[in-house]
Amino acid sequence: MPKPDYPITPAIRVLRGKGIEFKPHLYAYEEHGGTSHSAAALGVPEHQVVKTIVMQTDERTPLLVLMHGDREVSTKQLARLLGVKRVETCDEATATRHTGYLFGGTSPFGTRQPLPVYVEKTVFDLPNIYINGGKRGFLVEITPSDLRRAFRVAEVEVAVAP
Repeated sequence: MPKPDYPITPAIRVLRGKGIEFKPHLYAYEEHGGTSHSAAALGVPEHQVVKTIVMQTDERTPLLVLMHGDREVSTKQLARLLGVKRVETCDEATATRHTGYLFGGTSPFGTRQPLPVYVEKTVFDLPNIYINGGKRGFLVEITPSDLRRAFRVAEVEVAVAP
């Protein structure tokens, strides 16, 4: 059996374990390049690149938000939906502690501990998405419906233009 030409991360193990088909995409990672860089490197619309954002409530309860690359999360709207005072993005060390992934390589699949996953509702309208495969410079292409197969998700409407 030939060795795959992409990294075998915890995320890839989860996708394989659940029988989810994916197409790997490697690109040259750029520090602070974000989804605009990865979209340009792959030649795909930034709207289809879905970023995994590690957040926490005011009580330090961690959660993941999957958001279009060209949108931001309205933390006020998310806090309202969750019934908490505040939601904020985790710093790098906290995000890594919760997920086991390096900042910039965070995948929603195969996190160190199971975390609640909130997905921007319009992500499910796309034909396919590009989401982190668990390493910097590595995205996997899947169908949005596969998110539901991978774990329980809650659809939210919290996107705002940057």
